[in-house]
Amino acid sequence: MIVVDNSESSRNGDYPPTRFEAQSEAVSLIFSAKTQANAESSVGLMSMGGKGPEVLVTLTMDFGKILDGLHRTKIRGNTHLTTGIQVAGLALKHRQNKSQRQRIIVFICSPIEEDEKTLVKLAKKMKKNNISIDFVVFGDIEEDNTKKLTAFNESVKSSDGSHLAIIPPGPNLLSDSLVTTPILSGEGIAGIGRTGDGEGGEGGAESYEFGVDPSMDPELALALRMSYEEEKARIEKEKEKEREKERLEGIREEDENAPLLSKDKDGEGERGASGSGSGSAGKKDTDEDPDKMDTA
Repeated sequence: MIVVDNSESSRNGDYPPTRFEAQSEAVSLIFSAKTQANAESSVGLMSMGGKGPEVLVTLTMDFGKILDGLHRTKIRGNTHLTTGIQVAGLALKHRQNKSQRQRIIVFICSPIEEDEKTLVKLAKKMKKNNISIDFVVFGDIEEDNTKKLTAFNESVKSSDGSHLAIIPPGPNLLSDSLVTTPILSGEGIAGIGRTGDGEGGEGGAESYEFGVDPSMDPELALALRMSYEEEKARIEKEKEKEREKERLEGIREEDENAPLLSKDKDGEGERGASGSGSGSAGKKDTDEDPDKMDTA
């Protein structure tokens, strides 16, 4: 389950184009990477802002449903982190394929209202239920938030994962920065460092395309490449539509402003010439008949 932060804080534009749009692109990347890496993987979507958490899409392999869920999401209210994680856990519990591993990826860009003790208690409960929880922290990266989520991560962490990725504002897209974190790359892959924990040196994640060594994980590298190509094609298609729209609007404006007098004048001239020709021909026939009569 992917949990997005649709609180009022997600309106901020410090992550282009906005925090929420940046999340949407990252959600698309995660869905593509996970479903293409394993055909049996399924992804669900929910929000945790407003009056309370809302399951937007149950576990699915249909990317169109995920896009529709993101489109229907409204930005409002505050974040309900603990309730959101609990609801996501229930959604995973009702999965059809019980052999699938349970995982929750939480995006958060707003202040956390819950105290550390409450979060640690929830983390231990999630660990007991074998649910891995990853946090993508961006936006309001306050020391209090970081402290609470670090405590949660330490309590929920197991051999299967559970990662904390802290991505500060910068020139890169949120989705691009997410690729270099263990949430997508997988822990233990050569050259991958955790964003925000100080591990991984220069030339590590950057030495491979998308931060993944194809020789270590060819399936993930291929999935990320396909996702990138799909996103690139989608953007190019949108640009082409925009160019076509501008071209059509330009043609319509030219048609509306073009003078019609010259066209009508030409038309009338042609009709006049045609009519004149017919009249002359008729007159010639009439003039010739009396001559023929006289001759006769």
